[in-house]
Amino acid sequence: MTKEYLKRTVDIVLTKALATTGAVLIEGPKWCGKTRTSQEKAKSALFMQDPDYSANYLRIADTKPSLLLEGETPRLIDEWQTAPVLWDAVRFAVDQRSEKGQFILTGSAVPNDNTMQHTGTGRISRILMRPMSLFESLDSNGTISLEKMFEKEEDIAGKSDLTLEKLAYVITRGGWPDSINESDIVALGIIHSYIEAIINADMTRVDGMKKNPLLVRTLMRSLARNVASTANLSTLRNDMLGSGENISERTLSTYLNALRRIYVIEDLPAWNPALRSKTAQRSSPKRHFVDPSIATAVLRASKDSLLHDFNTFGLLFESLCIRDLRVYSQLIDGEIFHYRDKNDLEADAIVSLRDGRWAAVEVKMGAKEIELAAANLKKLESKIDLNRMQIPSFLMILTAEGLAYRRADGVYVVPIGCLKY
Repeated sequence: MTKEYLKRTVDIVLTKALATTGAVLIEGPKWCGKTRTSQEKAKSALFMQDPDYSANYLRIADTKPSLLLEGETPRLIDEWQTAPVLWDAVRFAVDQRSEKGQFILTGSAVPNDNTMQHTGTGRISRILMRPMSLFESLDSNGTISLEKMFEKEEDIAGKSDLTLEKLAYVITRGGWPDSINESDIVALGIIHSYIEAIINADMTRVDGMKKNPLLVRTLMRSLARNVASTANLSTLRNDMLGSGENISERTLSTYLNALRRIYVIEDLPAWNPALRSKTAQRSSPKRHFVDPSIATAVLRASKDSLLHDFNTFGLLFESLCIRDLRVYSQLIDGEIFHYRDKNDLEADAIVSLRDGRWAAVEVKMGAKEIELAAANLKKLESKIDLNRMQIPSFLMILTAEGLAYRRADGVYVVPIGCLKY
């Protein structure tokens, strides 16, 4: 029996993209829902990895790829990178037809370089799809809108339904559509199966270069131990050496690049604003998986173990918030960064919109940390050069539970279980 389709933020983004370009490419990790979301819009479909027909499809792709594009539009071409020639075939067909919304392509891996003759600029738009946010999985009640906060909504009010226990569970469960509303055993089994597929197959398949499964596993554990930090290659390598695995930085870079190409990791880049003083700003990205459940799975952590290790819980909570902010910001042309300067003044997230508006966010699990977080946000605000940048649209502290409200100093306090796009 097919599960009920839960609406995704990407639904809206995809509708807009189909109305403006001839084809749309939806990229993202396996099992995040790309195919199901595309099927909601598509009127015909080609599944390149269908075992009954894949060999025949590949033969056709080698001889006359245009045959695979025939069908009612929008036509879904699932896992197109299986036959990279389809990219140029789609681009050419879009040029010939001169119509919008012809094709939807999905892919869970970036193909090898030099497999496409043209970039597809102007013909094929790209959408990055991530695992489900808490609002999409119905774990956030969505009483507070990120978009409306950018519209300078003065007063907010809400109460999160999430307890710390439930929050620990949704971190370990992740935002994988097949896990939603399943038992703990089934949900955790799904993410563990995903990890094993990455380690034993996907890492080698993505570029055809044999990877050592033991090194992959050790690297992913190191990344999990350093989640939400700016750990560099040396730090990761030394951490792996401590686990008994020796790897050169060159090989480490190759493995990290493979993890990026299959959308397992998604580092958070540093933000470089215009400041009043010449304060040196850190440029290192923060380490994050595309979903915090990947970190808990490779660490073999459970919801109960998180509740007894609040340091790890806090770092994974930050990673969860980054995932959700990334999902919600897609609808408002936003990107997510982090900020840190040489004096260790930081903001866990900067939501930066294409039109120049921006907001600073701190992530804090405990109520005792709110005062310090608010002071840090106000200090960052005071350092911005307002002759070159806009004032922040808002300052926000994302918390684990409790009430949503606006403080006397104007800083918003919002539980993650109240937030939506």
